[in-house]
Amino acid sequence: MIGSAERYTILLVDDDQAHRTMLKVNLAAEGYAVNELTDGDEVLPYLKDHEADLILLDMKMTRMDGLITLSVLLQAGFDIPVIVLTAFSSVESAVEAMKKGAYDYISKPVDIEELKILIERALSFRALSEENKLLKTRIKEEFSFANIIGKSPAMQRMFSTLTMVAPTDATVLITGESGTGKELIANALHQHSQRRDRPFVKLNCAALHENLLESELFGHEAGAFTGASGRRKGRFELANKGTLFLDEIGDMSLQTQAKILRVIQEGEFERLGGSETIKVDVRLLAATHKNLEEMIEEGTFRQDLYFRLSVVPVALPPLSERATDIPELANYFLSRFAEKNRKDIKDFHPEALNLLMQYEWPGNIRELENTIERAVILCLAEQITPQDLPPHLLSDEVRELQESNSQDGFTLRDMEREVIRSTLEKTGHNKSQAAKQLGVARQTLLNKIKELSLIHI
Repeated sequence: MIGSAERYTILLVDDDQAHRTMLKVNLAAEGYAVNELTDGDEVLPYLKDHEADLILLDMKMTRMDGLITLSVLLQAGFDIPVIVLTAFSSVESAVEAMKKGAYDYISKPVDIEELKILIERALSFRALSEENKLLKTRIKEEFSFANIIGKSPAMQRMFSTLTMVAPTDATVLITGESGTGKELIANALHQHSQRRDRPFVKLNCAALHENLLESELFGHEAGAFTGASGRRKGRFELANKGTLFLDEIGDMSLQTQAKILRVIQEGEFERLGGSETIKVDVRLLAATHKNLEEMIEEGTFRQDLYFRLSVVPVALPPLSERATDIPELANYFLSRFAEKNRKDIKDFHPEALNLLMQYEWPGNIRELENTIERAVILCLAEQITPQDLPPHLLSDEVRELQESNSQDGFTLRDMEREVIRSTLEKTGHNKSQAAKQLGVARQTLLNKIKELSLIHI
């Protein structure tokens, strides 16, 4: 079952009270919230004021049958999966209902176990659809070349390559150290492609066991392995007509590599446990932090697959090679985290910014992002200072000051509490004056007083 069934609401539309009761009892036992309607003409008014994750819709009802109800829902713009309940003799009508947008149908008398499987599949399908919608929205907002920060020569050269390759269907191999933003580039390539309105599907190959990876890539039939209770589409199928991004492709076995190669070459595959050949049209983007050429020499990566993947290679430079981008990146993260934490922090002290630019950043952009978030949380003023940065970034003098203040278990949080307490005492607990002396907004100070349990001081 996907997630917890208690999160999902099913709208049951059937004019047979006994049948409704039977279905409601069984579905409620699975954790679903079930709301009942007696006829199709009640559906649209109900949905104007209530939400539903799935609709179980009887085909034959007194006032408005299932086909008309489906048409009304479609015209009203509702995108809710519908499972049609139909008598065996009306299967043709159920097929017509699917043409009108129904997810699937089930014949009466209803097999509860079969219905449960259908519901799970329909909800999974809806979740995937919603994810794709959100992703498209997020991509339009975030993932464009204009929003990928980088004015350094290395980044500008890469942008020139991306601009030329994005509108094509060419396979792209994105390489770079961990934390350099490979997924961001893949998203941007899809958004600027002819497939931008089609699915963008991604999979981290390093996150899954080999057997599970093949199932995720190619799907499986019922009974293909223990726990495979039904048919499931893989990522290649879900990405049909769109883009599939395979992250950390260097972590897959030679066996899986061979199957990937076949899809690239022939555009076809079979689900695990199946014999049906599935045809797909997918643009493939791949990424890795590993040296695939070395892996080829070691015999752990197929040379023919490498050539197929690297039609257009894109190498992301590490942050250490684009130090001129650090101020812009740091200020971007500062603005984001200051807003998130409701802090009035305007900029960096020049010395702090200098420390950021001198550091090598082995964790690349991801490390920089985490560092700025930490600094924002710890900062009590309107400017990030060296004291707000992690010790390994600091000069010897600043580091010694922090260490002296942290002796005997005196932490940075303790330092915050002591500074605020002392300032409040000096101002006679005038919070406006204290905030002014500390260089923070009054509301920021109030938030800190509450957070540090200084309310009663």
